[in-house]
Amino acid sequence: MPLTGSSPIPLQSSASPHPLLPSNSFKNVLSPGTLAPKKKKLSVSCRRSDYFDQQRLASPAPRDSSFAPQPPGVQSSRVFVGYSIYKGKAALTVEPKAPEFTPLDSGAFKVSKEGFILLQFAPAAAVRQYDWNRKQVFSLSVPEIGALMALSEKDSCEFFHDPFKGRSEEGKIRKVLKAEPLPDGSGHFFNLSVQNRLLNVDESIYIPITKAEFAILKSAFNFILPHLLGWHAFANAIKPEDSIRSNNMTARSGAELEWGR
Repeated sequence: MPLTGSSPIPLQSSASPHPLLPSNSFKNVLSPGTLAPKKKKLSVSCRRSDYFDQQRLASPAPRDSSFAPQPPGVQSSRVFVGYSIYKGKAALTVEPKAPEFTPLDSGAFKVSKEGFILLQFAPAAAVRQYDWNRKQVFSLSVPEIGALMALSEKDSCEFFHDPFKGRSEEGKIRKVLKAEPLPDGSGHFFNLSVQNRLLNVDESIYIPITKAEFAILKSAFNFILPHLLGWHAFANAIKPEDSIRSNNMTARSGAELEWGR
């Protein structure tokens, strides 16, 4: 019905135009004695409905442990990792071992013992079963890891360990690990020979390693090697302010030493 000037009618909705907004959020009132509202600057004020807060509280976001706050003084849980290879006559597991650090009087730390890679060879006891009670272990040092990483398809290497070297029991335990290419060129052949006179053990365990498996080992070695040297701890301890102060103190002497050669 058209509006008349004698009876101005306020146009105000008693209900909110949006079910989630209050009734006073939107208003449009005609001034008395006019047929149309004057042009005014309109402003819209909105508030978030409690509905969304209720939904958020009812369905919390999935917890991400990587961003969960840690209590003061509590260290994260230790993590054990490894890579295993299973073949018909033997199984091989490869595990990294962390380096050891020694605290200094200054409050800093230094590497007292480099990390290593622990190899565990277990002979087969039956089909898809291995006798881990008869396992033999061999610890790869950082230089030995580098030697394995440098192997090409036709290269071979050999490592000799004597746990009692330089002691009175020297020669009573002898371990020899050989890595040789397979005749068909499909990978390498790992052979661990152990002679233990203390336990009267003389055993040789061998396992073929395919190219793909050897590539995985090389990739894992390449990743973990800086951590075995403790370089990750150094990188994590670097602070911008310490770096700037150190560079300012040593820049001149370092340049003189470099260019003075």
